[in-house]
Amino acid sequence: MRVNTRLFGEIEIADEKIITFPNGIIGFADMTRFTLIFDEEQGSNAGIRWLQSLDEPGFAMPVMDPLTVKEDYNPEVDDELLKNIGNVTADNILVLVTVTVPSDLTKMSVNLQGPIIINVDECKACQVIVDNEECPVKYPIYDILQARKAGE
Repeated sequence: MRVNTRLFGEIEIADEKIITFPNGIIGFADMTRFTLIFDEEQGSNAGIRWLQSLDEPGFAMPVMDPLTVKEDYNPEVDDELLKNIGNVTADNILVLVTVTVPSDLTKMSVNLQGPIIINVDECKACQVIVDNEECPVKYPIYDILQARKAGE
């Protein structure tokens, strides 16, 4: 499949790289097909990746592994919320959080309250809301990322 994206120009997406969100994502229920785009040189362990919509090529969200910025991130998610994405196990789960990158980079944050859960075996995903005060919508990450960068 070829998609002409706003951020990455025309890209080719293999069918096995299409991630389906049966219920869409929060705020964008009509968008159900996405792919993950990342810096090929850094591989899939790249810090910030992009969740690119295949239904609306102008829409892409920066996402990242929450463990990169909060090593103890392990929210409890009701199994009922995951039923549409198949059997999720420790071996086939990928958890991502959305990144907000304002013009003032020192205010960069991630949304720990609305993680994206991907069943990588079935390429199905959902976004859930975590009801836990330790999982804020705006968790500041700039200083954490700077410290990690300095330590590498």
